[in-house]
Amino acid sequence: MSVVGFDLGNESCIVAVARQRGIDVVLNEESKRETPAIVCFGDKQRFIGTAGAASSTMNPKNSVSQIKRLLGRKYSDPELQRDIAAFPFRVSEGPDGFPLVHARYLGEERVFTPTQLMAMVLSNLKGIAESNLNTAVVDCCIGIPVYFTDLQRRAVLDAATIAGLCPLRLFHETTATALAYGIYKTDLPENDQLNVAFVDVGHASMQVCIAGYKKGQLKILSHAYDRSLGGRDFDEVLFKHFAAKFKDEYKIDVYQNARACIRLRVACEKLKKVLSANPESPMHIECLMDEKDVRGFIKREEFEKISAPILERVKGPLEKALAEAGLTTENVHFVEVVGSGSRVPAIIKILTDFFGKEPRRTMNASECVARGCALECAILSPTFKVREFQVNDGFPFSIAMSWKPDSQNGDNQQTVVFPKGNPLPSVKALTFYRSNTFQVDVMYVDTGDLQISPKISTYTVGPFNPGKGDKAKLKVKVRLNIHGVVSVESATMLEEEEVEVPVAATTEPPKDSAKMETDDAPNEAASGTDVNMQEAKAPADAAADGAENGAPNSEEKSVPMETDAKVEPSKKKVKKTNVPVAELVYGALGTTELQKAVEKEYEMALQDRVMEETKDKKNAVESYVYDMRNKLYDKYNDFVTAEDKEAFIAKLQEVEDWLYEDGEDETKGVYVAKLEELKKVGDPIEARYKEWMDRGPSIDQLAYCINSFRDAALSKDPKFDHIEMEDKQKVINQCSEAEVWLREKVQQQDALPKHANPVLLSSDLKKKAETVDRFCKPIMMKPKPAPKPQTPPQTPPTEAPAGGAQTPEQQPQGAEAAGEASEGGASESTGEQMETDKPEGTEAA
Repeated sequence: MSVVGFDLGNESCIVAVARQRGIDVVLNEESKRETPAIVCFGDKQRFIGTAGAASSTMNPKNSVSQIKRLLGRKYSDPELQRDIAAFPFRVSEGPDGFPLVHARYLGEERVFTPTQLMAMVLSNLKGIAESNLNTAVVDCCIGIPVYFTDLQRRAVLDAATIAGLCPLRLFHETTATALAYGIYKTDLPENDQLNVAFVDVGHASMQVCIAGYKKGQLKILSHAYDRSLGGRDFDEVLFKHFAAKFKDEYKIDVYQNARACIRLRVACEKLKKVLSANPESPMHIECLMDEKDVRGFIKREEFEKISAPILERVKGPLEKALAEAGLTTENVHFVEVVGSGSRVPAIIKILTDFFGKEPRRTMNASECVARGCALECAILSPTFKVREFQVNDGFPFSIAMSWKPDSQNGDNQQTVVFPKGNPLPSVKALTFYRSNTFQVDVMYVDTGDLQISPKISTYTVGPFNPGKGDKAKLKVKVRLNIHGVVSVESATMLEEEEVEVPVAATTEPPKDSAKMETDDAPNEAASGTDVNMQEAKAPADAAADGAENGAPNSEEKSVPMETDAKVEPSKKKVKKTNVPVAELVYGALGTTELQKAVEKEYEMALQDRVMEETKDKKNAVESYVYDMRNKLYDKYNDFVTAEDKEAFIAKLQEVEDWLYEDGEDETKGVYVAKLEELKKVGDPIEARYKEWMDRGPSIDQLAYCINSFRDAALSKDPKFDHIEMEDKQKVINQCSEAEVWLREKVQQQDALPKHANPVLLSSDLKKKAETVDRFCKPIMMKPKPAPKPQTPPQTPPTEAPAGGAQTPEQQPQGAEAAGEASEGGASESTGEQMETDKPEGTEAA
């Protein structure tokens, strides 16, 4: 089972894997730890990641980057419109109001959804992890910004499905950072809480999180963010500064040239990094546009001055996070800074002034999210045993449910089901009294973020048959899952039936019935308010002040109490019936569309694989041409005739010319056939050279084998004395025959030139050596016969020896035996028997 964490950044991505010794960040095909989040479309295939970044400068209009900014957002979003203005690729509005990206792929104009593009990036990251782990990767944990809406979270899950991944959790990036920070801490307090503020300034956004640590656990106290404050905003400030400067000085407008824009943005990003460590920095770009070289220069003070509007926004999320956590700056013990954009000195100065303490950098600023995701994946996976560490994350938004009363008149009723900071995952239940099918809307409330569309989804509950009464009682279960995606999980109709039971049995009702009624009691009283399923045993009066669905109080009070069931001859039994629930998520992919996207991704991946194999075969032809030509002039020179050599070199030159002309763009089969055609000529030459190299060692090996066995057969060494002379002669004869064969073959081979096909092959020599070894070894390695075992004298222990034939050594034994013998005249006959046995034993000895 794979344990992998993906950090899906706006500019670049990082893959971390869990191993027995800890968490490792894996390298991509270029041995880099960061992989660009770019998809570049070509005429034959896609280029993703590092290959896409290499192609983007030459093909900017078909190179799609910053895909994360497009995901799950309306085309009309003002923030998205500002982003689109800076993109070199074309983005249009789709029929559903969401953006579509245009690119030229396989020679025709194609449109792709942001979800499809994100799936391509994830497929590339999956390939990097698989090549490093040498196993299939399915289970993973993906880092997402805390501000991602329900729709954006669903889009990431859909992208993962298209890429063939199964996320165990969509993990907030700041929570992942907090986990990576705290799990290795061995000095966390047991009672007092250690508060740490994490400030993550990434490529496009800023996120702040305050976490409280105790031994073996962390709790997220607050989240805050600015989704458009990141490193790229500083790049954009520098870009606009130098674009205006170059327009004045060099009379060139980079906005008119997409390639010039990309090159200037890259140069500005490098300039920003230099200014992070130096007080000033120059800029120089050759042939930026209209064959003009441009130069620039800027000081850090000037850079901070033109960046002032951005820097002023840094304090906003910090103040909000502190306020939500209910803390002051004195209560925050440490401030940790992460993210690629956090290296700007001006940001560090603002943080120092705000918190009154120097921010720390104890973690790798770029890799901490991927490491935290891999750790969370290891915690959720049964593959690894991880140190006990509890992560209590909170949802950053409030989610409410809204519905119309049963009478269909009046205003919609609404209740907050999951308040801000609600733990993940969580399940709650609402009870409705309805006579027919009804709809429930799920929405965000009090987000304080104008960019978030309030409506999430609509659920239709029904149809159902109310039964005897006018209205049916329905329990609707709402789930906020581990990914932060909300859904109505199920709806159940509860009907009460009277069941006849003996009076004696009613004095103590069955435990199951009592439990069922206890579970239902708070929900009956709740009638439409949010009731946590885990708090089902709370007192009924605590839950009774919720909003009602138009059902009068008399209905609630008419439910028979449990005490009634104990004295009446009949008892209430609750019958549960599942009610169908239809889901409509605004902007999400349907099941059919998702399946089509999976099939399209498979087709594009297959096309990429075919093109990669074609390139490999073309490279193999090219490599063979160069390699063989060099060898023909060098070590293969003696193994081919002058005429054949000239003809073959001419053939190689012809193929080389073909590769760069007509064969520049051919199919895989054509390259395979061309290589086979060359090998028909080249393989015999290569074989003759290889035989010549291998022949000497093979002859020496056979000669050694012959001489070894013959010397052993002629040896007078006592260790071979047990072998019959007839067998030794067989060995000598076999060795002589092999020697004669070898001498004849060597003479024949020596008479031939090197460019002639050999008559003595190294394979024949090896076979001959094996034959000699197989025949001679069993004879010469025949083990000596084992010596005959000595038979010791048999002395029955129960009979005592007698007579004068005893030796002095035997006498004590005889005396002892006589003492043990039974009384009577048996000793005489025993002594005669021993005297008879003894000489036989002596002879045997």
